[in-house]
Amino acid sequence: MKVLAFGDNLITPEMLENGLTELKNHGFEVEIRDWSHDSVESLQNDNILVEQQGADAVEITDPSLLKDIDKFDVIITQFTPIGKKLIDKAKSLKYIGVLRGGIENVDKEYAESKGIKVMNTAGRNARAVAEFTVGLILSETRNIARTSAAMHKDIWLKNFPNKDNIPEVGGKTMGIIGFGHIGRLVAQFMKGMDANVIFYDPYVDSVEGFKKVNKLEDLVKQADIISIHMRATEETHHIINKHMFDLMGEGTYFINSARSALVDESALIDALKNHKIAGAAVDTFDEEPLPKDSPFLTLDNITLTSHLAGSTADAFKNTPKLFVSRFLQSIEE
Repeated sequence: MKVLAFGDNLITPEMLENGLTELKNHGFEVEIRDWSHDSVESLQNDNILVEQQGADAVEITDPSLLKDIDKFDVIITQFTPIGKKLIDKAKSLKYIGVLRGGIENVDKEYAESKGIKVMNTAGRNARAVAEFTVGLILSETRNIARTSAAMHKDIWLKNFPNKDNIPEVGGKTMGIIGFGHIGRLVAQFMKGMDANVIFYDPYVDSVEGFKKVNKLEDLVKQADIISIHMRATEETHHIINKHMFDLMGEGTYFINSARSALVDESALIDALKNHKIAGAAVDTFDEEPLPKDSPFLTLDNITLTSHLAGSTADAFKNTPKLFVSRFLQSIEE
């Protein structure tokens, strides 16, 4: 079979060359092309557009990237959009492999209507996101980021938004919304810090060592720290909204290292501005990069990071190898 793999700024053609070696060892003919942008920021902007508007929102216009596309049986992509037009041109296509957990950049329904199997790489950066989430929790609750920023301005900061009630994780209730691979890793890390972990996930019955809560409202009422780890779908859009923030206690911390669409940003800003909750830490936003006039930038009780949670060298480097392992197992079954 002939394989076409698209590299980009984050999973580079060099990483693909190394990561897809096993495909070549199994007799696949592999060609690698480069969909890199001028900057990672530019790539992310295209990715956000695709996630919000679908796989056809960004069209590949460079003819060299689509040369002989009708000859390939397999396309492997991380961010390169695979929409209807490309699928129609790829007349021999049997598989689309996505080097990430989500498949927002692929028109899965249309591909499957053509008999093409779409495969993702679930959990490929789960550890990266889970570790980052713990970092966000500690950074916000213990004022690590804001202290560092102040010291770079020669300010010895001691006056924090939570100065009268700076918590420790041990003994607190950690509420995790979405208990897939990432959520469970976060749970393990937090349990190791002696937090009491509860979770909400309508698609998970039970997990040994952790308590399931059947209603989201009950979780947000009980938890001292809340972290969300769901996919962005119509069902989960703004699952955390004004109603949910109103149910949280004044000492609650909210963490989002998943998708911005899961949270009503205006409701979160209102909750922080009026001190309905103690603080928040957020890595993804409806508009990226964050505009200079964003209300988030006026708040002193939030830790902001620039969509970094899943971005580690280890995650990007190992993803092609992980995909190949699962792909070969799938086609041999």
